[in-house]
Amino acid sequence: MDSHARVAGVGRRLKTRSAAPAPTPSAPATDDQLFAQLEQWRAEGRGVALATVVRTWGSSPRPEGSHLAVEQGGAFVGSVSGGCIEGAVIGEAQDSIADGKARLLEFGVSDEQAWEVGLACGGRVQVLVERVDDELFGPLLAARRAKRPVAVVSRLADGAHGLVFDDAVAGVLPLDDAQLAETRARLAANRSGALATDEGANEASLFVRCHVGAPRMIVVGAVHITQALAPMAAIAGFDVVVVDPRRAFATAERLPNVEVSTEWPDEALERLQPDAQTAVITLTHDPKLDDPALTIALASPAFYIGSLGSTRTHAKRVARLTEAGLGDAIPRIRAPVGLDLGGRAPAEIAVAILAEVIQARHRR
Repeated sequence: MDSHARVAGVGRRLKTRSAAPAPTPSAPATDDQLFAQLEQWRAEGRGVALATVVRTWGSSPRPEGSHLAVEQGGAFVGSVSGGCIEGAVIGEAQDSIADGKARLLEFGVSDEQAWEVGLACGGRVQVLVERVDDELFGPLLAARRAKRPVAVVSRLADGAHGLVFDDAVAGVLPLDDAQLAETRARLAANRSGALATDEGANEASLFVRCHVGAPRMIVVGAVHITQALAPMAAIAGFDVVVVDPRRAFATAERLPNVEVSTEWPDEALERLQPDAQTAVITLTHDPKLDDPALTIALASPAFYIGSLGSTRTHAKRVARLTEAGLGDAIPRIRAPVGLDLGGRAPAEIAVAILAEVIQARHRR
């Protein structure tokens, strides 16, 4: 890691800080895990700072919007790199806790050093570090607990913030109509990044971090494919719910550590209310179970709807749903479900399904 990380503060250049020997982080925590730890530290009366990747150039091991939370003693959760800058960021975070000032850090990785941190080539990364206080993080944490989507817009020059909801705006940062429109478009797509409407000659000064909660996956059918798909999807960050009224299938032994509902699929989906962050997948091969779930899913804004079955099976499904008056919505169903990877084993089909869901989520 470059030893001359640039550190920008509130309207002035702060001292240069060398990258300290870095701790080796474990697998990056999910946002929910990170903010739960952040809240626990605050409840214990500890000072906390939050570091956020706000811009990258070239190769970067962590995307824009990635977080690292640090408490005053140096304990941390999350990651802003592959481990190469965490030491320096933790030190700056402790300084930010002490003096309350936001810091904009910039680090560069040379091509020679890149291999050491798992990159194919070098790059640069900017990280905003700020102390966690009630003015911003109180409303943010409340929105996260209520599962209310919100975007935090940060002015990188001084750390000033605005909170943008679907139907409201809060905070001290003024935003014009174009900036609000782009922020809400980013929130709808869950796409953190710099505001394009704010870009000047060189670098943008406003950064949007979207908080929309974990995506959901509702799987109808506690079948053998589901036994592989549910834990894979959970690792990928999805909140998974499996629905199957057949109690012999829907057991904790077959699906350990998975939320399972034995409601009829139409009842379960009416209760769960699929939204734009939800994927619905039917795997039972039984029209009595799959069709009611698909009927509700097709009337929802779910970003992905998939159904197991061959081309012939799907043709019969299309005929039934067309007769039920759903003809215009039927093309939304991905069938046969999953990317065509060529595999036929349950775990291979599960991989194909998860891959297509992830692809659909990021191509919206």
